[in-house]
Order: sequence, then C-alpha cells, then structure tokens
Amino acid sequence: MQIDRVLPRVCRSWGTALCVLLLWANQSAAQPNNQGLPADEPFSYAWLKGFARNQAHQDYVDHSNELPKSLQQLTWDDYQGLQFKGEEALWYKDDLAFRAEFFHLGLFFKSPVHVYHIEDSKAALVEYSQDLFNYGKSGVNGKKLPADLGFAGFRFKFQTDWTRDVIAFLGASYFRAVGKEMQYGLSARGLAIDTAMPRPEEFPIFTHLWLEKPAADSETATVYALLDSPSVTGAYRFNITPGHRLVVKVDSALYPRKAIERLGIAPLTSMYQHGENDRRMAYDWRPEIHDSDGLAMHTGSGEWIWRPLSNPRHLQFNAYTDNNPKGFGLIQRDRDFDHYQDDGVFYEKRPSLWIEPTSNWGEGSVQLVEIPTVDETFDNIVAFWNPAQPVEPGQELLYSYTMYWGGIPPVQPKKAKVVDTFTGLGGVIGQKREYYSKRFAIDFAGGNLAMLGADTKVKPVITTSAGKVEITSARPQHAIQGYRAMFDLVPPKDSLQPINIRVHLEANGYPLTETWMYQWTPPPEEQRELYNQ
Repeated sequence: MQIDRVLPRVCRSWGTALCVLLLWANQSAAQPNNQGLPADEPFSYAWLKGFARNQAHQDYVDHSNELPKSLQQLTWDDYQGLQFKGEEALWYKDDLAFRAEFFHLGLFFKSPVHVYHIEDSKAALVEYSQDLFNYGKSGVNGKKLPADLGFAGFRFKFQTDWTRDVIAFLGASYFRAVGKEMQYGLSARGLAIDTAMPRPEEFPIFTHLWLEKPAADSETATVYALLDSPSVTGAYRFNITPGHRLVVKVDSALYPRKAIERLGIAPLTSMYQHGENDRRMAYDWRPEIHDSDGLAMHTGSGEWIWRPLSNPRHLQFNAYTDNNPKGFGLIQRDRDFDHYQDDGVFYEKRPSLWIEPTSNWGEGSVQLVEIPTVDETFDNIVAFWNPAQPVEPGQELLYSYTMYWGGIPPVQPKKAKVVDTFTGLGGVIGQKREYYSKRFAIDFAGGNLAMLGADTKVKPVITTSAGKVEITSARPQHAIQGYRAMFDLVPPKDSLQPINIRVHLEANGYPLTETWMYQWTPPPEEQRELYNQ
C-alpha cells in the first residue's frame, strides 16, 4: 500500500479549537481486556455484538500512550523502513485468493490493534513477532519490543496481483480500497462522531480485528471488527469481494456509551484542492487536483443530485435532508488524464465510493463538510449519513450497507447527468460591467438529450436562496451530445452569506436532467473586481 497521505491531515482553528479531520492514529483508543474473547468457543458475529454491547457498560480505557519510545520518535522515512516480510503473510502457503499482511505500530499509529485468525469458527490471536518485519534503517531494535505489542492494521492482497494490495485497514477506523484501476484515493471509516462541531472530533478505533480464512474456492474475504471510543462501542462485519468494482458488504451494530450529538454513518473522507469550478487554490501547474469532484445523492424519493465540491475560504457544513436514502457517495466523475496532467499519482484513476443502504435508514440527512486546504496533502472533504433520531446510551443501532469502490458507481441517473461545472465573472463580453455577478455554466450529457429535436424548447430551471438570476440560457453542446445551462447570479450587496443554488433542465415541463446543486459564497465588496478597461 502506498501510504501517500497517512499523515496528520487537518487540525486547525476556526475561532474555537476545531479538529475536524484525521490524525489517523493519534487519537485515544480503548482496548478491552482480552478476557472474554472466544478461545475454544466458536466465534460468531452474534457473539461479537454481545461483546460490544457489554463493553459499552464498561469504563473507557485509553491505551494510546503505551507505545515504546523507540516507536514514538520515528520520522516518516524511519517508519517506511518497517516493512512486513511478504513470506510471513497469513495464508501465504495456502492456495487461497487472499493473503493478509500487517502494519507495524509507530509514528502516527500509536494504538495497538489485536488481530485474530478465524478457522473452522475458532479464533486464535495472530501474535506480534519481530521476525515478521524487516527494520531496515529505521533504527528500531525489534528484539527490544514487547512480545504483545500488537499491530497498527492489515492489508489484503488478492490472487490477481501479489505485489499490490486491494484493501487496507490502518489507523483509527479508517480503511481504503481499490477497483480495477488499482489506485488508492479517498478513504472510508467505520464511524464519525461530532465532525465539524465546535469541539474536537472523536475518532473511534477498531481495537480488535478478526480475519476469517476464506474457503478454497472463494473470492470473498470476511473481516470482523470491534470498535471502541469514549462515546460508543460497535461490532462490524465486512464481506470483501475484489473485482472491476471492489464490493464491501457492511453490517454494523452500535452501542452508545453516552448521548452523541452528531453521529456519522458510513463516513467518507477525501481531498479537493482545486478543479474546473473552484480555482481559489489553483497556484499549481496542474489544471486540477482532487481525489473526488462531487457528492452524488440518490434520494428516497428517487431524485438524483450532483453537488460539485469546493475548497472554501471558511469551513462549510451542509445537511441534505432525506428519508430512507437509496445511496450517496463521493465521486471522481472526471476521468480524463488531460484534465489533471499528473503522471505520478494519476488523479483520473482515483476510485469513487458509492454507499448503498441495504436496510431502512429512516429520516436523517447526508451531511457534507468542506474545509479550506492549501495543498493536496490534506484530506478536507467529509460526507456521511446522520440519523435524525437522537442517539442515547443503551440503544442498539443497526446499519447495513454495501460499498462500491471503483471508477464509476454501479448505479447512474437515467436522466442526463452533470459532466462539467465552470464558474467565472458574469456580464456581457465587450460591454462595461456596472455591477458584480458570478457566471455559472453547467454541462449535462446522457439521458435523452441526444434525442431532442431542433424545435424542442429546453429551458433551465434555476432557484437560489438569495441574489438575482439573469442572462439565462440553455443551448446544445454537440461535442458532448448534451446541453449547457448558463446564467449569472448577482449577489446581495454587502452580503457574505452563502447562496444555495439548484438547476435542472426541462422540456415541456418534463425534467431532462439530474439536479445540480451548489453553494457559492460571494466575496467581500472590495474583492468584487469588475475588470473593466
């Protein structure tokens, strides 16, 4: 696994101390006593749920400060020297579709994870040993490390390529996976707590992992996880199937220790520095830099929504209310190399991640957090489902969903979808501008647009929460067999309040496209340059 951005991501201040993202493994972590873990008893998901429920009644214990000093003081290059020996991989000598390799503790990864191997329903501890690792030039003397050190996480390699991994669990409850492109990008995690609140975010951790030995003819691997934090415990089951899209079927059971104000189910974490619609941080020579360019939502009522991402001047938080959502995800829709020109990290190959509930989630909202970032080393985008029901201690919260990792999500709008979003200065070229306005151009393609007759009147349907809309148009774009909606938005004078915008195309009162949704924050008056000669 290329741990290219497993670094302290974003820990900033916005008036109050607000740490909304990452520090993957710098967070507190509780480790339940190993007593009570099944030894000779059959292991099952039912047992794990019972154990997690019981753990929620126990005091939370922080074990993050128990790492030996020799591992705490590593530099990034030192940590890269701690390499697992491939021939020591779990199932290496078995004729199976998977092998499991382990990550060493150290640097940012300070909380031990205890890993178990399940065979014939029996769970056995995978014991840490210095013989499993090459220590290289790290300066670490493995012989002086405790025998019960534990691991930082693990990764699976698949029979199609024993060199590159297909999924990795590393740090807190984070994990990443790849589709056929074999390119890492955005991350997922087991749970988010109090993201973008006026206090530090809480990062639950997978304290114990159980890797079930796959059947000889199976291309699906099953992983179980115990989640723990000051506010909640949880039991997770992941059924992982690599392929054109890597599919993870997730079952989770959560047991709150205390009331939780903002619970994030199926949280996704990504990076957006700049793109075609947001050039605020476009100082780099590359035209676009992002792991994801939009949030896609398929609502319970059947509406498809595309929300382009942005790199705002100030933290932005949005909640999109829904009831029993059909799906949502952070998507890398733009997959044209020419739009990125990056032959090192290949942003056009970054996976999208689509979340599809397999149970009724009820009322709640898809919530999106966008955080200012100055470069691509910071994950500044978070999206998750937040249930409307209050989260109180003593509850059992059950959530099941399927994750699809890969270039293109498995479900797409039947109507035309957004393929480009451009923004710039409004006004009429060649005429003096008397006031400031913002130009928006949205390209739609697909659906029935290519079938429209020359006499069919297509119009943009535009709604905004503030400001004045003018110079509207909808015209064919033959290069993409689609249409372009274009308009200017004049913001209220002296207002810096964000303006929410919705656009779709229709003909004869019939919607032709998905809904484009955007949030634009007007600049201060002194920055509203008109660029008149």
